[in-house]
Amino acid sequence: MTATSTAESPAAPARRRSLLHPDPMVRRLARITFVNTFGNGLLMTLSALFFTRVLGFAAGQVGLGLTAAGLCGVLASIPAGRAADRWGAKPVLIALITLEGLGTLGYVLVHSFPLFVLLACFTTAADRGSAAVRNAMYAEVLPADGRVAGRAYLRVVTNVGLGGGTVLASFALQVDTRGAYVLAILADVVSFAVVALMWARVGTPRRATAGGRAGAAAGASSAEPAEKQGNPALRNLPFLVVTALNAVMALQFAVVEIGVPLWIAKETAAPRVMVAGSLVVNMVLVVALQVRATKGTERPGAAGRIFARGGLFVAVACVVEALAHGLPAWVAAVLVSAGVGFQALGEVYTQAAGWALSYDLAGEGAHGAYQGVFNAGMSASLMVGPALVTTVVIGHGLLGWSLLAAVFAAAGLAMSPAVKWAHRRDGLKAA
Repeated sequence: MTATSTAESPAAPARRRSLLHPDPMVRRLARITFVNTFGNGLLMTLSALFFTRVLGFAAGQVGLGLTAAGLCGVLASIPAGRAADRWGAKPVLIALITLEGLGTLGYVLVHSFPLFVLLACFTTAADRGSAAVRNAMYAEVLPADGRVAGRAYLRVVTNVGLGGGTVLASFALQVDTRGAYVLAILADVVSFAVVALMWARVGTPRRATAGGRAGAAAGASSAEPAEKQGNPALRNLPFLVVTALNAVMALQFAVVEIGVPLWIAKETAAPRVMVAGSLVVNMVLVVALQVRATKGTERPGAAGRIFARGGLFVAVACVVEALAHGLPAWVAAVLVSAGVGFQALGEVYTQAAGWALSYDLAGEGAHGAYQGVFNAGMSASLMVGPALVTTVVIGHGLLGWSLLAAVFAAAGLAMSPAVKWAHRRDGLKAA
C-alpha cells in the first residue's frame, strides 16, 4: 500500500470543497436532483426501445402516444402550480413524485395500446406538474438572491445525473432482453421512492421577501383569499409575454437534440461521430458555464439584456450550422462544432435569465401559480419543438435555418421591452 492510498494531499479536500455549493440547502437539493435525474436518465435512454421491442408497439403508435402525453403535460402544469400555492409546495410535490413513480411502474405491466396512452398521459402529467411545483419549492427553501445561482448549480448536477443514468441504461440496451429493460425501469421506480422520502425531510422556512416586493406582481396584497382570485399569472399579460418568449427560446433544445444530429447525418459531409459528439460538447459546455452565466441576473433589467445576448448567440449558432452544408468534411466538422459552442453559450444565458425573470416577476405568495404557467410554456415548446424543427429546418435547409435564427434573435431582443412593461405594470423600476 502506497502513501498516497493512506493519506490525501492537502489539495484533495480543497478540490472537493470547490465542487460543493457553500449553501447546505443547495447541497441537499443537489443530492435529491442527482438521484432523480439518474433515474430519469435510465428511462429516457431505453424507453423508445422498450416500448417498441418489448411492448411491441409500432414507432408511429409510440410517437402518437407520447405526443398526447406531451399535451397532458402542458395542461397539468398550471393546476399543479395552483395546488402548490393552496396546499403547500412540499406535500403536492411529494404526491406528484409518488404518482409518477407508480405510473412508471405501470409501464412494465401494460400490454394494450390504449392503456399505454393513458399511462403515458398520467405519468407525463405528473412529471410536468412536479417540475412546476419543484420550481416553486425552490422559491420557498432558497433565499431570493440565491435562487438563480442555486438552480444553475442544480442544472449542472442534472446533466451529471442524466449522464450517469444513460451510462447504466446502455448496459440494459446491450443485453437487450425484457428482463434487463424491466430491471432498469424498476431502478427508476425506486429512485422516485427515494426522492419522495428525501423531499419529505426538507424543511420549508419562511424567508423575507427581497426588496419589499411580496405579492406585488401577483396582486397578493388583496384582502381576498388567493384561491378565490383565480390564477394571478394568467391575468398578468406582461408575464405571459415573458413566458411566451422563453418558450420560443426553448425550441433550441429541439435544435441541439434533433435538428443538429439530423443535419449532420443528412446534409453535411461531417463525420457521423459528430452526431454524438455534438451532444457531448453541449453537455460539457453547459456543465462548465451554467453557474457563471447567472452573474448579473439578480437585476431584472440586466436579466432581460442577458436573455437577449443568449438569443443572439443561438441565432448565430443556427447560421453557422447552416453554412456546414456542401463543404469538405473537416470544414463542416469545424463549423458544426462552432455552432454547437454558440448554442451552448446561448443556452446557459437564456436559461439563467429565464429562471431569474420567472421568480422576479412573480409575487412571493404565488410562486406556484407563476411557475405553473411558466413551466406550461416550456412544456408546450418541448412538445412542438421536434416536429417544428424537422419540418422547418431539415425540410428547407439554409432558408429554414435562417428563419429559425431570425425567430431566436427576435425573441431574445423582445425580452428587455417585455421586462420593462412588466415593471411599469407593477409600478417598479427595472435595474
